[in-house]
Amino acid sequence: MERKAGGGILSRFRKRLPLHRAGPPQDNVGEVVKEPERALEHYLPNFAGGQHFFEYLLVVSLKKKHSGEEYEPTIIYQFPKRENLLRGQQEEEERLLGAIPLFCFPDGNERAPLTECPRETFSFVLTNVDGSRKIGYCRRLLPAGRGPRLPRVYCIISCIGCFGLFSKILDEVEKRHQISMAIIYPFMQGLREATFPAPGKTVTLKSFIPDSGTEFISLTRPLDSHLEHVDFRSLMRCLNFEQILQIFASAVLERRIIFLAEGLSTLSQCIHATAALLYPFSWAHTYIPVVPESLLGTVCCPTPFMVGVQMRFRQEVLDSPMEEVLLVNLCEGTFLMSVGDEKDILPPKLQDDILESLGQGIKESRTSEQINEHVSRPFVQFFVKTVGHYASYIKWEANGQGRFQERAFYKALTSKANRRFVKKFVKTQLFSLFIQEAEKSKNPPADYFQKKILEYEEQKKQKRPKEKTVK
Repeated sequence: MERKAGGGILSRFRKRLPLHRAGPPQDNVGEVVKEPERALEHYLPNFAGGQHFFEYLLVVSLKKKHSGEEYEPTIIYQFPKRENLLRGQQEEEERLLGAIPLFCFPDGNERAPLTECPRETFSFVLTNVDGSRKIGYCRRLLPAGRGPRLPRVYCIISCIGCFGLFSKILDEVEKRHQISMAIIYPFMQGLREATFPAPGKTVTLKSFIPDSGTEFISLTRPLDSHLEHVDFRSLMRCLNFEQILQIFASAVLERRIIFLAEGLSTLSQCIHATAALLYPFSWAHTYIPVVPESLLGTVCCPTPFMVGVQMRFRQEVLDSPMEEVLLVNLCEGTFLMSVGDEKDILPPKLQDDILESLGQGIKESRTSEQINEHVSRPFVQFFVKTVGHYASYIKWEANGQGRFQERAFYKALTSKANRRFVKKFVKTQLFSLFIQEAEKSKNPPADYFQKKILEYEEQKKQKRPKEKTVK
C-alpha cells in the first residue's frame, strides 16, 4: 500500500540533495535575502475551505555536481523559510525538500543548459509515512536571457487538490517571472495569507506590477468540487473511450498501470484523470504521476501502482521484470502490455451504458468543466448501480459503531454479472477504505455521490408503479 511506499519514497531522498534556503533567486545565487520566520503549520487534507493555499513555494534549478560535468536539481529558493523546528518536524521537512528536486527534473541525464525549452505545467504527489499527501504544482520554463540557459521550475507545495486553481496561480507567477523575480514573492506572500475559498466562493488578491499598477486577481473554486483537481481533455486526446474503460477496469481491481508519454504535462494530467474516474473511491497505493529516473525500479514492484514514465525510458521499462501490468503508450494511443482480460472485468451491460453515455453529446461539451462532468458522470453512475446500496447494509451497534454486512450486500444485487464484479470489488483497498469511513457515521456525507444515489433511488421508485401497471 502507498501509505508505506510513499513514506519510503521520501525517506529515500533524505539528505541526498544539497539544499539552499536563500532568498529570491538572483543571477548571483549566493546572494541571500531572508524571509520572515513563520511557525510550522499542519494542514489537514480536507478541502471545505478555510485553510491556507500552500505550504511552500520552491524554485528549483540545475547546478553542476562537484564530481564532474553533470547537473543535479537543487532548491535555490524556499518560501517561507522555517526555523526553530522541533527535531521530528525538521526531519520531515528534510525528507520532503530532499525529494522534491528530482520530481521537478525527472529527466535524468538529459539535464543541460538550453536555448529553448517548452513551457510545461505538471504535478506530482508525495505521500508521507502517515498516509498524508502533498501535491507539487510545477511550471518549468527558461529564465529570460540570451544563449544557453538552465531551466527553472517554480513548484508550489500544497495538500489541496485543485489543479485548475493552481494552474492559474502558476500563470500569475510566470507573468511576474517575465518582468522581475522580485515581484513574484509579494504576490505569493499575499496568497499565503489568504484563506482557501469554500466551493463556489472566490478569493480576490491585490498585487502590484510595475508599469501596470495594482491588479486584482480573482480565484474561484467550482461549486461542484469533486472534479476541481482534474482535466479529462488530455486523456481523451490520447485514448478512445474503449481504452479508457479498460484502464478504469484495471484501476478498479487495483492492478499495476504504467503510462508512457513524452511531455510531463500529458503524463500528470492523464494519471490524475484516471485516478479521478474512481470517485468516490480513492487510490491508496503507489501513485507517481511522473517517475524520476532514479525511481524507475518502481515498475518492478509486486504491489499495485499507478505511475507515469517519460517515453525516453520506454526501453528500460520494457526490459524490467514486470508481472500483470497494463502499459499504456499515450503518444500512440496503444497498449504495449496488458493482462488480457481488461474487457471482461466490468459487467457487459454496465460497460455498454458507460460507452453509450460517453458518446452522447460529447461534441456539445465546450468548457473543461462541461467535459469533466460529461466524462465523470457515467463512471459515477456505474458505482451508484453496483455499490450505491452500501448504506442499507451497515448494521449499527449500541455504541454507535457500524458493521458492514458484506455477504448480504452483494447478494442483494439481482444481476449475476453485477454480483460477480462486486464480490471482487469488495476485497479491494478502494472499497475497504470507503466502508471504514462509512462505518463511522450513520449519516452519509452530503456529497456528489450521495446526491446521485438518491436520484437513482427516486428513479427506481417512479419506475416501479409503471411496471405494475404494465403487468
